[in-house]
Amino acid sequence: MEEDDKVKQISKLEENHSDERREEEPRMGCPSHHPPPPPDELFDIETTVDPSYVISLIRKLLPIDTASGVCDQSIEVRHNHDMNANSVVQGVVARSGEGFVDASKGDPQSMDIVGNYNESTSKEQDKVSSCGEPEKLGGSSVEEEAWEEHGCVLWDLAASETHAELMVQNLILQVLHANLLVSKSARIREICLGIIGNLACHEGLLKHVESTSGLVNILVGQLFLDDTQCLTEVCRILTTGLYGAGSILWAECLQSDDILRRILWIAENTLNPHLIEKSVGLLLAILEDQSEVGQLLIPPLMTLGLTTLLVNLLSFEMSKLIKERSPERYPVLEMILRAVEALSASDSHSKEICSSRELFHLVCDLMRFQDKAEVAACCVTAGVLIANILSETVSFIPEVSQDFSFLEGLFSTLPFASDDLEARRALWSVIARLLARVNESEIDTSCLRQYILVLLNNSDVIEDDLLDLQLEESNEESQNPFTSQGKSSARMLAIQKIESMLNNWNIRKKTLREESLDGDCSVNTADVKRLFDCCQRYIKSFEGF
Repeated sequence: MEEDDKVKQISKLEENHSDERREEEPRMGCPSHHPPPPPDELFDIETTVDPSYVISLIRKLLPIDTASGVCDQSIEVRHNHDMNANSVVQGVVARSGEGFVDASKGDPQSMDIVGNYNESTSKEQDKVSSCGEPEKLGGSSVEEEAWEEHGCVLWDLAASETHAELMVQNLILQVLHANLLVSKSARIREICLGIIGNLACHEGLLKHVESTSGLVNILVGQLFLDDTQCLTEVCRILTTGLYGAGSILWAECLQSDDILRRILWIAENTLNPHLIEKSVGLLLAILEDQSEVGQLLIPPLMTLGLTTLLVNLLSFEMSKLIKERSPERYPVLEMILRAVEALSASDSHSKEICSSRELFHLVCDLMRFQDKAEVAACCVTAGVLIANILSETVSFIPEVSQDFSFLEGLFSTLPFASDDLEARRALWSVIARLLARVNESEIDTSCLRQYILVLLNNSDVIEDDLLDLQLEESNEESQNPFTSQGKSSARMLAIQKIESMLNNWNIRKKTLREESLDGDCSVNTADVKRLFDCCQRYIKSFEGF
């Protein structure tokens, strides 16, 4: 019994000692020179990443001393964390569709503008120390690699608004600004620009970028770099700024002819599809603004040859589409078409672009493209662009008035514009202009047959589109009774013309039976009747408005 009592006493003492150790461990884990902050200074930002870790990363991005090649130990506070960088960013997804870029997915390709900068020179630049000396064993190269690793973690974290706010609160913009001023490493500049680009995508933080003294001018100056990835990030940042509330600030920084000429030069000379897309996207941001930004920047861009540039870029991408059909180039083609379409819709500058016969032929070639599913958005934009061109330059209409493959292309594009009412109206306006030139009572029978075959081949598309339009127009009519009829007039003219052509065909069909017909060109009478009835129903419903 006594032994049992002693055993119990020893066990109890061990438990008490264990409890005391557990209470002391947290205190031991906190160094004496880093006492825990008072409650009123604790972070009120909810984040899955330790805020002190983010702050330590920002401190590790302080510029390397250009004289000694080492970090200033007096200002850099090192935190010893066991957290792995990969685990920190796990689950933090960079949303490229919303303008965010994932640093881990950076394209290693170097600048390919007019061949004066290749992959080897890019690698050499990454090896240059902050003093501009070539890489030596050890020394600054190790520190640059560490800087890049820390910077990439922050680049990914900046995609999260919560983390981005914490970073801005702890002066990351000032740190990145300082790096852009002194760093000669293309990779470090790219990371700095990538972080700023992700920060700027958060509307509230874009204002901080704009208010950081000298930063916007420094960013604009990066356009004169010769590194593809850096230029891609710069264009992304500038585009975000031009779409923001402080767009006039960015426009004023871009208004120099040298800067605008540089933007055009980059778009024209780079071979990198992603940089073409981003540089044209920057031009699109300017063209879509019809207020102060557009008034400030579009006139000098037109003087510097914007129209010629866009036509040349479109010509190049169309040749690539026909020969290679590379999916990575489809977004580039779409961006160029959007820029041309925006310029064609400009009240003050549309005449020059809409009078380009080369441009008209290019977009008509796209409309004739067979595999539209691959470039559906491009074809829809092309349809709107063609409508703008023909409304400005009527003399182009005879060139396609009897082009049956072009007419077929217009109809086959309608399903891809199902969620864009304005685009469908634009397509119908082009169809109406073409059919208006058809005199169905006088043209020869073989020509009329070709028109009827095109209409019947697309009868399902026509019927579905008219049904959808009736529903949309009835909703629009209930909201605004004065706009629906005006916007529908072109389509109504087209449907009336189709009905007239079908009716004329029915009148001629007895004569046609006596002719020898090619089996491939025969016309199904039932299909004619079905489409004719559909057109009549639409006309009657329209008259009821």
